[in-house]
Amino acid sequence: MEFIEAVRQQPFLQTALLTGVLSSVACGVVGSYVVVRRITYIAGGIAHCVLGGLGAARYLAVEHGWRYYHPLHGWEPLHPLIGAVVAALLAAVIIAVVSLRGRQREDTVIGALWAIGMATGVLFISKTSGYQVDLMSYLFGSVLMVGRDDLWLLVGLDIIVVGVGLLFYNQLMAVCFDEEFARLRGVRVEVFYVLLLCLTALTVVLLVSVVGIVLVIALLTLPVAVAGHFCRSLWQLMVAAALLSMLLTTGGLALSYGPDLPAGATTIVLAGTLYVLTVIGTRLRARVRAA
Repeated sequence: MEFIEAVRQQPFLQTALLTGVLSSVACGVVGSYVVVRRITYIAGGIAHCVLGGLGAARYLAVEHGWRYYHPLHGWEPLHPLIGAVVAALLAAVIIAVVSLRGRQREDTVIGALWAIGMATGVLFISKTSGYQVDLMSYLFGSVLMVGRDDLWLLVGLDIIVVGVGLLFYNQLMAVCFDEEFARLRGVRVEVFYVLLLCLTALTVVLLVSVVGIVLVIALLTLPVAVAGHFCRSLWQLMVAAALLSMLLTTGGLALSYGPDLPAGATTIVLAGTLYVLTVIGTRLRARVRAA
C-alpha cells in the first residue's frame, strides 16, 4: 500500500513503472527469439559492449560538446543511450559477419568483443570530467534514474523492435527453428539472422535502463524460460513472456521500494526464484503423472 500511494504521488516512480512496461514488451518478443535460437551467449557479448558506447557518448558530450536533436527540446548534449545503441548494433553486425562468413571461432570473437567493449567504456569514463555516477548506474541498473525525456527514446526503440519482430515473424521463426528448411523455402537466412541480432541489440539497450548491463541477460531469458513451460507456440510464448516480464519488473520495483534495495537486482532475484519454483513444480507434476 505504501508503494501504491507513492506511485500516485511521485512522478519518478510512474516513469520507472512505464520504463519497465516498455522494456517488457520488447523483452517478450525478442527474448523468445533469443531463447529459441539459443543465442543467449551472443546477447551477453552485445550487452557488455554497450558500456563502451555509453562511455564514448558521455565523453564526446562533455569533453567535445557533441549534441543531438531532441524533438521536444531541440539540440541537447549527446545522450548516453544513443552511444549504447550504436555500440550494440555495431557489435551485433560484427558477430553476425563472423558467424556467417568468418573463419575465427565465434566464441573467441564474442569474448574479445565482451572484454574490449567493457574496457573501452571504463577508459572513456576515466577520461570524462566529473563523477560519472549515472554511467555506473547503467552497469548495475537504476530504473529510478530514467527521466521522462528518456522515455521518448525508449518508446522509439520499443516501436522498432516490436514492429520489426512481428512484421517478419514467420521469417524469424523459420530461422530460429530450422535454418535449412528456411533456406529451402527461399528465406534469406543471412539477412534475417543479422536482423535478429540487431533486434537483440536494441532490446539489450532497452533492458539496460531497467536492470543494468550485468543483469540484462537474466531478464531477457528468465521470463521466457518460465513461460516456456506453459506455452505451445511462439506467439503464445511472446505474449506470456511480455506479461510476465511486466509483472516481474513491477514486482521488483514494489518489493525494493520499502527496504530501499536496488530495483534491478530485486527484479532478477524475483525472476530467478519464480524460474526455480516453476522447474521444481513441473518436475513434481511429471512425477505425479508418471506414478
